[in-house]
Amino acid sequence: MYRFNGFLIIRILMVMKKVVTFGEIMLRLSPPGWKRFSQASQFDIIYGGGESNVAVSLANFGIPTEFVSRIPDNDIGECAIMEMRKRRVGTQHIVRGGERLGIYFLETGAVSRGSKVVYDRAHSGMATIGKGMIDWERVFADAQWFHWTGITPALSQGAADACLEAIQVANRMGITVSTDLNYRKKLWKYGKAPGEIMPALVAGCDVILGNEEDAEKHFGLHPDQVDVTQGDSVAGKAYLSVLQQLMAQFPRAKKVITTLRGSISASHNSWSGVLYDGTTLYEAPTYQITHIVDRVGGGDSFMAGLIYGLLTYEDDLQKALDFATAASCLKHTIYGDANQVVVSEVEKLMDGDASGRVSR
Repeated sequence: MYRFNGFLIIRILMVMKKVVTFGEIMLRLSPPGWKRFSQASQFDIIYGGGESNVAVSLANFGIPTEFVSRIPDNDIGECAIMEMRKRRVGTQHIVRGGERLGIYFLETGAVSRGSKVVYDRAHSGMATIGKGMIDWERVFADAQWFHWTGITPALSQGAADACLEAIQVANRMGITVSTDLNYRKKLWKYGKAPGEIMPALVAGCDVILGNEEDAEKHFGLHPDQVDVTQGDSVAGKAYLSVLQQLMAQFPRAKKVITTLRGSISASHNSWSGVLYDGTTLYEAPTYQITHIVDRVGGGDSFMAGLIYGLLTYEDDLQKALDFATAASCLKHTIYGDANQVVVSEVEKLMDGDASGRVSR
């Protein structure tokens, strides 16, 4: 209680419910700087993964988060969990099991040489997860939002089953569900095509993020226009037909979004996004990211910014989209998988200050 100008003011503190993410956290091994794999005599270590990256970003924005996964009960698994705790991400619903933590190797490209990723994820804790291993009603007891990506069901049938189980429980409990479609050709190796698995999962989603490749590879959808580029940038309106097709196929979805990346080189990208709510197409400003530090996790940082924007700015969809785009623009200046910026830095860029001046 507070007194102000003679009036008694009662302040009721509302405890914000959590955002839950579900997926695999991996050990990332990268040659220092821009060295090739063949030049490396050592690797830099980072822990990251699509869904854990979203949780870290949201925690930096002040949103309570919970990361759910299956991680081996060994020292390396413990290091991954410690990384999440260090970033203020909840880990109480992580289950322990599996032979190993997944690994991916990243060779960072520059200028005209693109980056390369090599996966080593077979028999990891998440690859061998199955339905019934996680008590989803307990996980979602204090949650308002559940996020998953297309990477998880690409790992194994068991991971796909566990993901579908989570979505169905979240739907039943009235929790908002979002997905980043995230097609990964190198991961779909267990005998099922994306089109056999993904539709049932995406049918339970309220918010869908995906680009034109995701829509094509998962569902066979194509933009009406063959050429979707405008010089060095990507034409946002050209993707309206894909967003409309996604919404028609998955009528539960109330918002469908795509990021727009124009790749001038490995070091210089244009970056924007569009959001469609069934009536209006919202377009974000386009940023020219001319000296990329690390583009891995760019989509995850966009998704986290979008979730934050939709939770914070209520019905201002333009502001939510602009926040997501600015947040992910800044992520390209951060080394590592997860975004490490705070709300004030994102809002500063949204307000037009891209000077990069020293803050004293």
